[in-house]
Amino acid sequence: MSNQQNNTAIAERDTFMLPAPMDEGFDAADVAEDLEGLELSFPRVKIPGGGVPQFKMPGEDPDHPTYVGEIEGIILFNHSANAYWPEGSEYDDNTPPQCQSLDGKQGCGDPGLLCAECGYNEFGTSGKGKLCKNMRMLYILRSEDPIPLQLALPPTSIKPFKNFVNMAFALRRRPVYGSLVKITLKPVSSNGFDYSVAVFNRVRDFAGEELEGVKAYAENFRAMVKAALEKQIQEQETAGTIPTTGEPLDLPDNDGHFAVGGLVDGERELLPA
Repeated sequence: MSNQQNNTAIAERDTFMLPAPMDEGFDAADVAEDLEGLELSFPRVKIPGGGVPQFKMPGEDPDHPTYVGEIEGIILFNHSANAYWPEGSEYDDNTPPQCQSLDGKQGCGDPGLLCAECGYNEFGTSGKGKLCKNMRMLYILRSEDPIPLQLALPPTSIKPFKNFVNMAFALRRRPVYGSLVKITLKPVSSNGFDYSVAVFNRVRDFAGEELEGVKAYAENFRAMVKAALEKQIQEQETAGTIPTTGEPLDLPDNDGHFAVGGLVDGERELLPA
């Protein structure tokens, strides 16, 4: 194989392959209107409990899931989400939260307060942590995938994500979608509990035409998700309750990584090295 052929093969391998462009002739509000009474959902990636350093990937057969050690892609969008379960039911996957917030700002249910003013969202209400579980929802597009994946970061992975965004993007004045990112899991043990913490690394920056394509796709996707979330929040506020059927909020598994030795997130204390 000639050098030119080698260079072409390397370029094709390194180029991020976006799905077919979203039709710019349709407005995000139109998509949100179509979702009235429904929930916008994406294939869900899960972080298993017990310190397993592999992601549980969505698949057609839930009895035989696929596990991968890393996810490489573009973080198209991310936002906060909160949920509160009464003590004793927080690890029951069949019990919906008593109060939840799709945007991490306004709760719906009981007590249904502004998250910033809610007592359940204060440190010390559950050991050294919070009764309300703070999460971060990430929408990740892998090369050649037709649909982005959704990864719900548990409380213990929020601080590593914030630090990564600050160092890799905010201080460099780049949007989060401006670089290819690799996410892995690091096993951690604390006070007799084993869990996994997400580790983030920047693979490379997008530039030129590739960046223009990524930007167009990401901005369209963000507008669609924001509009759909706003519609769901409005519907919840109108009803005044959380739906008791379906999956109104895609959450991490209610496993031991929600609370580790009384800590429910990485904001209060540094995690073990």
